[in-house]
Amino acid sequence: RAPGMTLMKMPLFVWAILVMAFMIIFATPMLTGGFGMLLADRNFGTQFFKAESGGDPLLWQHLFWFYSHPAVYIMVLPAMGVISEVLPVFSRKPIFGYTAVAISSVAIGILGFSTWAHHMFTVGLPPTLEQIFVFSTMLIAVPTGVKVFNWLFTIIGGSLRFTTAMLYALGFLASFVVGGITGVFQAIVPIDEQVHDSYWVVAHLHYVVFGGAGFGIFAGLYYWWPKMFGYMLDERLGKWQFWTLFIGFHMTYFPMHILGLWGMPRRIYDYGADRGWTALNMLSTVGAIIMGVSVTLLVINMIRSARRHEPAGNDPWEGDTLEWTTTSPPPEYNFETLPMVHGRRPARDLRQRGLLNE
Repeated sequence: RAPGMTLMKMPLFVWAILVMAFMIIFATPMLTGGFGMLLADRNFGTQFFKAESGGDPLLWQHLFWFYSHPAVYIMVLPAMGVISEVLPVFSRKPIFGYTAVAISSVAIGILGFSTWAHHMFTVGLPPTLEQIFVFSTMLIAVPTGVKVFNWLFTIIGGSLRFTTAMLYALGFLASFVVGGITGVFQAIVPIDEQVHDSYWVVAHLHYVVFGGAGFGIFAGLYYWWPKMFGYMLDERLGKWQFWTLFIGFHMTYFPMHILGLWGMPRRIYDYGADRGWTALNMLSTVGAIIMGVSVTLLVINMIRSARRHEPAGNDPWEGDTLEWTTTSPPPEYNFETLPMVHGRRPARDLRQRGLLNE
């Protein structure tokens, strides 16, 4: 860390990456152990998961989901960190409730390991155990809600600049909240038993992972692209790409909630025309095509911008964090002299003191 950068002065993106790293350290060994046991069952005659030989198939599910549910937060937390950097810059305000946002990342990292069995409500777990996981699943919505409301309060009253990165950050908020709400629905055992293994779950998964991590990645891409490469992506083409992706995403996945409630199961390649699912599936198909067009626009934007090579300058967004105080792209050594950090917005502090380019 730079001199003066205490834990409570670190960028919120760094907080998110720190928590994610610890989650990977604690979660991955469980999956590795499960894979090793499965490998031994299939190749060396062990009986860890074979019910006919005294093994327990549910043990595999516990090992798998103990990793795979935290894996969702491993994917989404960095995106949350990106949003916590992008929104303040384009709202021209400091992040609302920095400490709460940082602590909520830690809370998500801890509580993320207490919810895995909500994927297993249909396997016959004891009712008491189910209620424990119902409570923990609803509880993890609290730190997530803290983030969402702090982001909203950051926007309120700000002088908003609707750059492509900002649009993706707002798209993240709109999409991820839907995924979070449907997640709370699935924390209720009777509802989960009805929608389990249906297209409702497919919709929920994609609203969380793509609506969350996906939109966050695109926000970060447009935000840090000029810093990484020294030239701007075309903002007009970027906004076209955002709107086609946003519209295509919701056209693709929102109808799946309805299809799931109508009983359409996952993992099927065909269904009878009398089921009544055809129209909404066609709508999803059109949405997926629009998403494909959006990604094509991004590729065109990258190629076109690389050819034009419009210089970005060192600080095109008037950012808050230290990377905006060096050249674009940064030199291999980053800084000739490590900057002294006095606050949570060091680039802004240096800019106000007239020291940014020294």
